[in-house]
Amino acid sequence: MEATLEKITSFLSEIGIPLLKKELTDDTFLPGLALSNKGIEIDYNKLLYPGDILHEAGHLAVTTAEDREKIGTPNMPQEWPTQGDEIGAMLWSYAAAIHLEIPLDVVFHSNGYKGSSEWLIQSYKENNFIGLPLLEWFGLTYGPEKAIENNTKPFPHMKQWMRD
Repeated sequence: MEATLEKITSFLSEIGIPLLKKELTDDTFLPGLALSNKGIEIDYNKLLYPGDILHEAGHLAVTTAEDREKIGTPNMPQEWPTQGDEIGAMLWSYAAAIHLEIPLDVVFHSNGYKGSSEWLIQSYKENNFIGLPLLEWFGLTYGPEKAIENNTKPFPHMKQWMRD
């Protein structure tokens, strides 16, 4: 677990997602994790699943830079993250897991994703990338056709990791 955690935290630092060590209350959505306009707050004593860090990073990555500044403030729309944001964050975290060579069940663990983790893993393994047009629209990656047009690799290769 330590090696995986180190891979994840190093990667996020490299792409500009701040990680803040912080003691958190018990009422966070994911154990030991919270998002703020400063980055991902992590309570390492309460963190149960290192892969959840990648999922939370996905939320930051698919959110515009302007809206990232509003996270955790009254200025952030209450409906954030939207269902589209959620789908985008899941697909982004899949790409990150592939990039980092982390087993998919670390990110899509059986105690998350409302019982759909196995289905998600299977879908992604079958190249059924739900939400790919969204990540393309965000400017983060290319699907197969656009990758050919742009003479580059398709998803899960990422053009960039953070939305502008």
